[in-house]
Amino acid sequence: MQYRIIDGAENLNINDVVRLLKMTYWADKRPIETIEKSMQNSACYGIYIDAEKTLVAFARVISDYATTYYLCDVIVDTAYQHMGIGTALISYIEALTEYTGLRGVLITRDAQGLYKKFGYEVLNDRAMVKQLQVRNQNDKIKLRRENS
Repeated sequence: MQYRIIDGAENLNINDVVRLLKMTYWADKRPIETIEKSMQNSACYGIYIDAEKTLVAFARVISDYATTYYLCDVIVDTAYQHMGIGTALISYIEALTEYTGLRGVLITRDAQGLYKKFGYEVLNDRAMVKQLQVRNQNDKIKLRRENS
C-alpha cells in the first residue's frame, strides 16, 4: 500500500479531517468551526492513500518548541487500523527535529501500546487535566467532560 505523509493544515482537506474525527470518542461532536480553529493553531499531519486519494490518518501537535509538545487528535480510519499506518504517522512526527529533545505529552485510554513503542509512559499519580469549559448563551461557564 502506497501512502504519503502530509505536513500542514493547509494541505489537508477539512472535510476529510472532520470525517476521521467523527470516528472518535473524544471529538465526534466537535463542531467544524472548532476543528478548523484547532488546525490553524497546531502543526497538523495526515496520511493519504495514494491509490484512493483518501485521508486515512490525522494527528495534531501543539508546542512551544522549547520544552513540551502535546500530541493530540491522533486517529486512523477504522478500515485502515492495524496496518501500521498509526505507527508510521507517529514515527514520522517523533522524528521531526522541531520535537527532538522536548517532553511529549498525550492523553489516551486505548492506545497505550502504540505510544509505548515511542517511549511514552503511563503516569498514574502525576497527570492532571482541567476539564473543558463551555460558555452558554448567558455567558455562564459550564464544565463539559470529554471522554479522553
